[in-house]
Amino acid sequence: MKKDELYERGRAMRQDMFGEPGVRGIDEADDFTDPLQDLVTRLCFGDVWSRPGLDRRTRSMLTIAMLIGQSRPDQLRNHVKGALANGVTKEELREILVHASIYTGLPSVSDSWRHVRQALEESGAY
Repeated sequence: MKKDELYERGRAMRQDMFGEPGVRGIDEADDFTDPLQDLVTRLCFGDVWSRPGLDRRTRSMLTIAMLIGQSRPDQLRNHVKGALANGVTKEELREILVHASIYTGLPSVSDSWRHVRQALEESGAY
């Protein structure tokens, strides 16, 4: 894989937000998984997450709300940990869950509440 500015910026952001687990997927990528890791690293974190206009804290809160609405527990747990690194508080996460209850429905939020708590516990923020 050719490394460029987007790749390097994306890798650095993944490391900063998620620590070693955030770059493990890159480092352990093989010829099958490398295209996904490249896409996530360059486009998601190197480009979109790095754009001016929204700070990382705001992007984290938006991402969490969208993941709650999509009922994506694995990504939600990962992004809660990234959100904590970006300055989102436990109290703000709770308010996102309350707010999402109205707009996405109780079944997805009920499950999400459990997954957010698990991520907070794993991060030592609970």
